[in-house]
Amino acid sequence: MRLASIDVGLKRIGIAICLNGSIVLPQDAILRKNRKQAARDVNAFLKEWEIEKLIVGIPLDAASSEEMEKRIKHFVSLLELNIPVIYQDEQSSSLEAKELTQGLFRHKKDGKIDSIAAKIILERYLV
Repeated sequence: MRLASIDVGLKRIGIAICLNGSIVLPQDAILRKNRKQAARDVNAFLKEWEIEKLIVGIPLDAASSEEMEKRIKHFVSLLELNIPVIYQDEQSSSLEAKELTQGLFRHKKDGKIDSIAAKIILERYLV
């Protein structure tokens, strides 16, 4: 089954895919200009890769988790999906992504960290 995960942020959406059930690969993040553009770009990505299930990172038990959960679910509602959507705890995935890549590349705001966080979210789902 072809899986994808997204880490929805206010400025970037990290994306990772798993095409064979075991190896998860981060993809180029989507830079958000506005919700409609970001939803269009995510839809195009899912169609291009023929994704069969979408895993969405959602913060559980964080101080601002309720507000972010609403924002994330609203964003997912903008997607044109005919595939199952599974919500997976993303707690500390961005922090973990930063720690994993410390010293490997400069942490810029290009979305690499966001896509590595999406990779972590998808790996958690697969475990």
